[in-house]
Amino acid sequence: MKKVYFLQTCDTCRRILKEVNLDGFEKQEIKTSPITVKQLEEMYQLSKSYEALFNKRAKLYKAMDLKNQTITETDYRQYILDEYTFLKRPVFIVDNEIFIGNSKKVVEDLKSKLK
Repeated sequence: MKKVYFLQTCDTCRRILKEVNLDGFEKQEIKTSPITVKQLEEMYQLSKSYEALFNKRAKLYKAMDLKNQTITETDYRQYILDEYTFLKRPVFIVDNEIFIGNSKKVVEDLKSKLK
């Protein structure tokens, strides 16, 4: 399976999508087509952590003052399901590997996998 979850209005997502060969990828824009519980569970099975999937740079994270709260894995899961901006983007799934976020290392690892 090859799938990418991204946000069309995110400049970083658009840049990474241009850098990566998307042949054969199913693309899901998470604002217009929100992730489902089943999809989030699939991501969790690969990452083993909802926190790893959670975007701590989201404006809402600061607005809700979440950094000063104790957040459990269950809370992270619910926040991601409730608000698309809480999913760290982009998320690529290639076979049984997951690549989360836009750090240089993650993008380089993804490109290596796709060669």
